[in-house]
Amino acid sequence: PPVHTFSSHIAAVKAIAWCPWQKNLLATGGGSADRTIKFWNTSNGICLNSIDTYSQVCALSWSKHEKEIVSAHGYSQNQISVWKYPSMVKIADLTGHSSRVLAMAQSPDGQTVVSASGDETLRFWKCLGSNSSKDPMSKSQSFSSSNSAGLFKPINLR
Repeated sequence: PPVHTFSSHIAAVKAIAWCPWQKNLLATGGGSADRTIKFWNTSNGICLNSIDTYSQVCALSWSKHEKEIVSAHGYSQNQISVWKYPSMVKIADLTGHSSRVLAMAQSPDGQTVVSASGDETLRFWKCLGSNSSKDPMSKSQSFSSSNSAGLFKPINLR
């Protein structure tokens, strides 16, 4: 039998990520009827916190260098959000996808996140690590799909 069974989400669990720097800390994300990120102590099965993100949580990734977590979302903004942990103060919302994010992965250096969406694009976001800006406006403006500098252009999957 399982050691623990967590059943606090009220919709499908769409995202799950182990914290790389805190033993026994697990983050989970719920679907469109739930919209929460929950943090679990896997040693004792206690839910440490639950945050309403106001949109479907599709993917989660912990920063390798900072106490931050990145969440990817569906309806209605299809955004990538960067949060400070444990306060869960939102640092940035990164927008550009026209459909929900289906998957997300972090680069080996821990500074870039790539998101894959139903809009048939991959988008690269330099939003983590010691060299990234901690200013939300800088992140949003510099790395959104409207970035004319062309540093991180979407890649068409077709």
